[in-house]
Amino acid sequence: MTATTTVTSVNPVLRVAPAAPAEAAAYFRASLVFHADVSDVAAALAADGDPGFVVLDSRSTDSWDQGHIPGALHLPTALIPEQAEQLLDKSVPVVTYCWGPGCNGATRAALALAELGYQVKEMLGGFEYWAREGFAYETWEGEARREADPLTVPVDTEDCGC
Repeated sequence: MTATTTVTSVNPVLRVAPAAPAEAAAYFRASLVFHADVSDVAAALAADGDPGFVVLDSRSTDSWDQGHIPGALHLPTALIPEQAEQLLDKSVPVVTYCWGPGCNGATRAALALAELGYQVKEMLGGFEYWAREGFAYETWEGEARREADPLTVPVDTEDCGC
């Protein structure tokens, strides 16, 4: 007669244990210091008055012409070191964006600005999610807007509950 051993396998999610609550709170608080999402940026820009930040599109001119957030400044990442001081005030926070989640251009732009002494956040989702969530944008031909994608924004309500 042989004894059977029960092997308990840990699933991939818990293979590395979650952080302690205090560590998790510190991490997520820090994440919010560095990031803003498309909906929050849109709401702040739509409110009456000065939102307290400037939006910066760090993509190429061809990309900018394809579509950009109304009121955004255009400053490709490569030009930040030589042109940022002409366009930006160091006392005003900057929110950078690029194409979308698959592009780190906004991260590189945020780094370049931070190294020059600017307060900066990166807009998660970039221009892709701005358009996918149905917010108006400008192109070289004028204003445009896409129908909101129900996979990125709630249908029949303006509040996602986040």
